[in-house]
Amino acid sequence: MRLGLSRNFWLMLAAIVVVTAAAIVSPRLYRMALVGSGYMAQTLCAGLFIAGRDLDNLMEKDLSGPGLDALALFTPTVDPDAKEVSVSTFGIASQTAIHRDGLGCTLIDGVPAQHLRAQAAGLFPPTPPPNLEAEWPDGARVTTGWPQRGWPRRDWRQGVDGAAAARAIDAIFSEPDPAHPRATRALVVVHRGRIVAERYADGFDADTPLIGWSMSKTAINALVALRVRDGALALDDTRLMPQWRGDGDPRGAITLDELMRMTSGLAFDEDYDNQLSDISQMLFVHGNGAAFAASKPLIHKPGTHWSYSGGTTEIIAAILRETFADERAYLRFPRDRLFAPLGMRTAELAPDASGTLMGASSLYASARDWARLGLLFLQDGVWRGERLLPEGWVDYSLAPAPQSPHEEYGAQVWLKLPQSPGLGEPPIPADGFYMLGYNAQVVAMVPSRELVIVRLGLTQRGGDWEPARDLAPLVNAFPLRSAR
Repeated sequence: MRLGLSRNFWLMLAAIVVVTAAAIVSPRLYRMALVGSGYMAQTLCAGLFIAGRDLDNLMEKDLSGPGLDALALFTPTVDPDAKEVSVSTFGIASQTAIHRDGLGCTLIDGVPAQHLRAQAAGLFPPTPPPNLEAEWPDGARVTTGWPQRGWPRRDWRQGVDGAAAARAIDAIFSEPDPAHPRATRALVVVHRGRIVAERYADGFDADTPLIGWSMSKTAINALVALRVRDGALALDDTRLMPQWRGDGDPRGAITLDELMRMTSGLAFDEDYDNQLSDISQMLFVHGNGAAFAASKPLIHKPGTHWSYSGGTTEIIAAILRETFADERAYLRFPRDRLFAPLGMRTAELAPDASGTLMGASSLYASARDWARLGLLFLQDGVWRGERLLPEGWVDYSLAPAPQSPHEEYGAQVWLKLPQSPGLGEPPIPADGFYMLGYNAQVVAMVPSRELVIVRLGLTQRGGDWEPARDLAPLVNAFPLRSAR
């Protein structure tokens, strides 16, 4: 035993020396380490203080697995009273994330934590309790859905192939290959405006907020729509960012529409497996993501080339910010104008340290609340009989960017699912459109089936989940709208 302890001690000491020396000698390695500490700090902060999960469970389930082996070198320190998580590797590359009620978790990036807390003080009134009497989506009561267990369901609406739907739901939660887990955590199925099925993995429920990653972009789409309706923005606006307004800067010609459709022509490396890529550095190192993305050069003439870019959405969030004279009004805007009207009680969209909303990836919400956002788009921007998004906005959002391969992208919305190998065209109705996010998050909206399907999980690299293959059996269990 003594020899074993001695060996472990020397191995750890050697690791400390190697990591510290590497960070000092190589700024690249130091920036990579900052990504690791930032990712862990953000994940733990949100898991603990937004989702209310357990630290050990988060470390085991969310911070280990394929591609995350290096996180074993990082050590977190949690201050539950301050709602703060700090992470470093052997005392270097330290990053701290703090949670502020209603604003999610923010990496402080050198900004005093007390300044960020003061920024949020009194920003939001207490969230009212859910209305347990009103039927979803107006309240929290669900009478048409089944419990999590107790298959098969016997009271499906007329025209629904209940047996096929039950098989599809079981398959979505199954683990046919434990070496490549699907790790589905939540599923909500909305048909004709009501929840007709929902299911959750152990440790998660209807009130658990989960990250949507890039599904957040569609929330930014809705926020832009609201400011367009207010007259504060127009899709043909140019000279959108301060650093683009100099004489002769070709980036000044980029329109808001081109940003919405990912055809700005700006350089941006969206490689999620590279800690030094633009997306990794923007999300977990830079405290002003929009400024970082806006500093990139043009590599294509605006409007001529499609390239998916989280940096583009961060720029849009900064453009939204410029339409407000008051910073607090901007930070309240998502809740006041979108989340509260839709009844999205669990939604938190975090700003970065500069105060700009991290619209590319940071929206947390329960599966039921993600379904509310999907239902808004399914209903052409109308909610409870009142128009929330401008007339024609959803049609605009679903018009394909002709520069996108196979015309699969609209305006911060996906129009087609990735094809599963060997499957050919996904057997989902062609009018389906989607929010898609990292680790296989998806909200599918299928007008011809009057469906919204939310699937949230943690499908890591190599996991056995393919949205076209795994959602199609569930979608096609429901009747076409004309078949009522």
